[in-house]
Amino acid sequence: MRRFKVYLGMELRETGAESKALRLVQHYVKRFRSIDYTLHPVDIPGEAAGKGSNLAWAARKLSSNYTMPIRKNVIVTGIDADSHLSSRYFAQISNMHTIYTETAATTLYAAPIIFDRNAHSVNAIVRVADILWCAAGMSGLYSSSVIAPPTSVYSLPLELVDRVGGWDCDSEAIGEDLHMFIKCFFALNGHLTCRTVLSPVSQTNVSGGGNGGFRGALMDMKARYKQAIRHMWGALDSGFALRKASEMWKDRKYTRRAFRPLHKTGRGDSLNGYFPEVQLEAGSELPTDNDAFSDITRDTLKEPHWEHIFYLAHRLFEAHFLPLHMMILVVASTLYTWVTEGGEDPNNLSWIFSTCNVLRPLGLVEVAVYMLIYESYHRVCVRARERDMAQAGLADGMCFSHRSLKQNLIDYFLVPAVALLYGTLPCAQAEISHFWTADLEYAVSKKAVRQRAKSVTVEDVV
Repeated sequence: MRRFKVYLGMELRETGAESKALRLVQHYVKRFRSIDYTLHPVDIPGEAAGKGSNLAWAARKLSSNYTMPIRKNVIVTGIDADSHLSSRYFAQISNMHTIYTETAATTLYAAPIIFDRNAHSVNAIVRVADILWCAAGMSGLYSSSVIAPPTSVYSLPLELVDRVGGWDCDSEAIGEDLHMFIKCFFALNGHLTCRTVLSPVSQTNVSGGGNGGFRGALMDMKARYKQAIRHMWGALDSGFALRKASEMWKDRKYTRRAFRPLHKTGRGDSLNGYFPEVQLEAGSELPTDNDAFSDITRDTLKEPHWEHIFYLAHRLFEAHFLPLHMMILVVASTLYTWVTEGGEDPNNLSWIFSTCNVLRPLGLVEVAVYMLIYESYHRVCVRARERDMAQAGLADGMCFSHRSLKQNLIDYFLVPAVALLYGTLPCAQAEISHFWTADLEYAVSKKAVRQRAKSVTVEDVV
């Protein structure tokens, strides 16, 4: 643990944020190499409240603590407050960063997620929604995948953060994990290296704060729908990707790049700037340590990787449009067959609908198979976390949610309803809303937490 420097990204708009940060610093200061906190101000022009703007603010502070020679070996990991990472997560990243030296500076590390904290205490519909969300996150993390967007928690080298200018803060970047992935992807002309960390990140299901019963279930479902809207609001990233692809096409002949450390740049600067090739090829010397521009890093990019760009476009379609398009196709095909029933088929289309009638139940069977596989995945993850926390002496007050096929059989029958409620409907609402606004009021969902100690004030600690 002494290798880790922890930065707590606190929001100034949160009541008692500084007191909370000071309490955490005081409690864990001897556990890490260092622990510090930042207070993200309120109402910065051009910023939208959310994880992305908080990360951007904290990243600038941590960037100033590292000199040029060691920046290439600094890995930045963004972690949600409710996430739990095993020590194996960091061990695997350290090994991959050391072994794959050629791509170390251009690699983004992503891990699968698991909802194993309070799944037993939330409504079954909410639980199934998160199980399917878990599947969506894992879908791109297979070993040969070149497009592996992270879900919530991910790691990347500080040098890569410098190259892309840190995290964006506007409304378009509300889904900061995918947004940052796209930003890094196009900054490298599609040559971003993706590596999977085989250490699942433990997370909690959203809770509406109810105390059970019908009313509590409705509160949980409402809270989960708000979260689904926030997820689907990330469809804005499809437009962001199109713009970045257009910029890459225009600048495809210019492969020279120059960038500076994140804290040395102005907020909102584009660090993926060009360094004139004639100046570099004219024999100009690299700046010395005493030079005012000694912190500039120069690099030459590879040609755009169009195959990877095609794969990214396909993934974005799956994530942002397919949930709604599938429902449109199902409804339209049902209406068509109902209207044309008993009539002639001059265009010979009946075989298409007959084939789809077979494929639909097969799709449900595939989901059922995934749910069965998830049972063992969940069991392995929760047992491993329970063992790790017990060995660390932190098991008391922690939540461990165990599953069984008999106990959770209802989950299998709720999949179609959940797909409609938390896939199709929020996707439609978000994309229709984007016709007139890109802004979404960001509200942090209520999550299960450990039993908290008594709050203290700043004066109590200082």
